[in-house]
Amino acid sequence: MTATAAPTESTVITARALLLDMDGTLVNSDAVVERIWRRWAERHGLDGDEVMKVVHGRQGYASMALLLPDRPMEQNHADNARMLAEETADVDGVVPIPGAPEFLASLRGLPHALVTSADVALSTARMAAAGLELPDVRVTAESVGASKPDPEGFLKGAAELGVAPADCVVFEDSGAGIEAGRSAGMRVVGVGARAGFHGPDVLVTDLRQVRVEAVDGGGVRLVIA
Repeated sequence: MTATAAPTESTVITARALLLDMDGTLVNSDAVVERIWRRWAERHGLDGDEVMKVVHGRQGYASMALLLPDRPMEQNHADNARMLAEETADVDGVVPIPGAPEFLASLRGLPHALVTSADVALSTARMAAAGLELPDVRVTAESVGASKPDPEGFLKGAAELGVAPADCVVFEDSGAGIEAGRSAGMRVVGVGARAGFHGPDVLVTDLRQVRVEAVDGGGVRLVIA
């Protein structure tokens, strides 16, 4: 599959609200994710490289269901709960995506929400470890019944902000997240190399390429260069 090309000149997108994924989009937690999921793969006799192709963007139980299709779902949920606690306690190497602090600061007072597959404890720990401010509106694992790539989380984020899905722009890094945004009827800005293989509307290397401007009457203008 061919990666989407990054913009070579400025692209301008206007929206009423932004919906932001966390891991890989605002926070680089790859070091932790690699450590914990590779240990899990080893325990279950699975190839670590193949496991890592699946886990980004999804809730843990949903990744486990794909990787161990014959295992009862209640075991996946129990295993996921243990892994969430392990991930929450391990923030070694968690850092902000370049440009994330300035990007979030520029969104103060503008309509935006965090939409993450992490639960409240994990999202709070990782954002704090990266020195990032949590948005006021947050849709976490506890808020939804279905994991990305299901669009439920993004649709819930739009509803909480009182904005139609078509007027939202999603920021995502993973295939599951990009699929969820598209299924919700939203435009998607892909962040980082991983996103480029999943057809976002626009691709940026990191958030330093994004400038945020308020629009008269409400809303957001994104200038991507």
